[in-house]
Amino acid sequence: MEHKVSGLLEFLITEQESEWVEFKHNKADPAEIGKNVSALSNSASLCGREFGYIVWGVDDTNHSLVGTAFDPQRAKKGNEPLENWLLRGLHPQVNFEFISIRYDEKDFVILQIPSCKYAPVRFEEHEYVRIGGTTKNLKNHPEKERELWKRLQKYEFETEIAREGLSLKEALSMIDIKSYYELLNEPVPNSNDAVFERLVQEKILMHNESGISISNLGAVLFARNLGDFDSLARKGIRLIEFRGAGRTETIREQAGSRGYASGFVGLLGFLKSWLPSNEVIKDALRVVVPTYPDIAIRELTANALIHQDFSISGSSPTIEIFADRIEFTNPGSPLIEPSRFLDSPPRSRNDKLANLMRRLTLCEERGSGIDKVVTAVELYQLPAPTFVDLNGHTRTTLFAPKKLEDMDRQERNWACYLHACLMRVTNQYLTNTSVRKRFGLRDEEAAKATRIIQDAKNAGLIRDADPDNNSPKLSKYVPHWA
Repeated sequence: MEHKVSGLLEFLITEQESEWVEFKHNKADPAEIGKNVSALSNSASLCGREFGYIVWGVDDTNHSLVGTAFDPQRAKKGNEPLENWLLRGLHPQVNFEFISIRYDEKDFVILQIPSCKYAPVRFEEHEYVRIGGTTKNLKNHPEKERELWKRLQKYEFETEIAREGLSLKEALSMIDIKSYYELLNEPVPNSNDAVFERLVQEKILMHNESGISISNLGAVLFARNLGDFDSLARKGIRLIEFRGAGRTETIREQAGSRGYASGFVGLLGFLKSWLPSNEVIKDALRVVVPTYPDIAIRELTANALIHQDFSISGSSPTIEIFADRIEFTNPGSPLIEPSRFLDSPPRSRNDKLANLMRRLTLCEERGSGIDKVVTAVELYQLPAPTFVDLNGHTRTTLFAPKKLEDMDRQERNWACYLHACLMRVTNQYLTNTSVRKRFGLRDEEAAKATRIIQDAKNAGLIRDADPDNNSPKLSKYVPHWA
């Protein structure tokens, strides 16, 4: 490893300070490093480089090797370790790495910064870029910004290589072929050559001069063991159950190791076995009814897998079960404003993965998933699910049953807003009647429904579809954005 790092240092010092390489002696101002990480990540992408670099210990005027006193392991911003502070300020998160090396009897530090993949990297409030050898605000260089977005739109995680240089036997031993054909309701061919041809068509396998390669698409969906793929080893979904409503006491935890598609049915079965249920009397028979709708559990699990940002390393989709809720969290900020999940045209970072998951009938048709989640939640008369951008992660929460009188005003307002959105996407209107049905109110409780509607109006979440109508019982409402 030391020889490899020495080679990297020798290569970098032959380069002029450029849009993807920055040299420093000892200067290590945290804010300046943060801006440079943003700039070098964005510029490395523009230059077609896998990484950008900052090298401490090199004179930036004559490239002489002077060594450095900078120690990233001891460096801090205030009382916080420098690395942690930088990670908090970078969005999307960047899997940068400080590499310390002793070379030519001097100390050097290399900061290796991956190029951005899906969106420009910003530090705190701004995105940066390198212009020549200086760091500039990306917004002040619209031609660079356009070119960067053009390049980012071409990047596809699914087509990158997860393992290469394999024989056909080795490749097929690492992929769950049986699961693939079972999900398509097709028999497994008798010939490995026929299987290989099919998987090449699906872009699960590829063939080049170095042998057989397994794509990220193939590995993440059909790996027998995700641990066989270094870049995906920590991407298995985690399932955690806590006692009570907090995270202080864990009851049990399970980390998935199979590909998402091949392990999906088993994951759902495992998850449902952990979830609470209720016994009710129906037609004189005692029937077990799940606390949460199956379709909501299925779709939100699939969403957490499909819509994650795979460029964020060391973080995986997580499902956390509490006494009063379930939280589905995946790496990556949402590409759509969370309050518009239900009505906005769908966007995905991983279209090929999403499309194959749909062909395998593991999730709903494009754009219909959240609609079905909200519909099912209303049918069960649960509090409305919430969608939030949480420090570069997307979290959706399903809540356990709660009586209307136990919901606070914010919960009622949000439920009313999502109900209006659901009505809008099905070409209907929110009305007093529909709100009564949503909250399980009797016809004689129309006044209570009117108060719920008025609170949502006052909060600016819904508005009158016909402002000239003066009858609360006959009024129609739409979301504030309609």
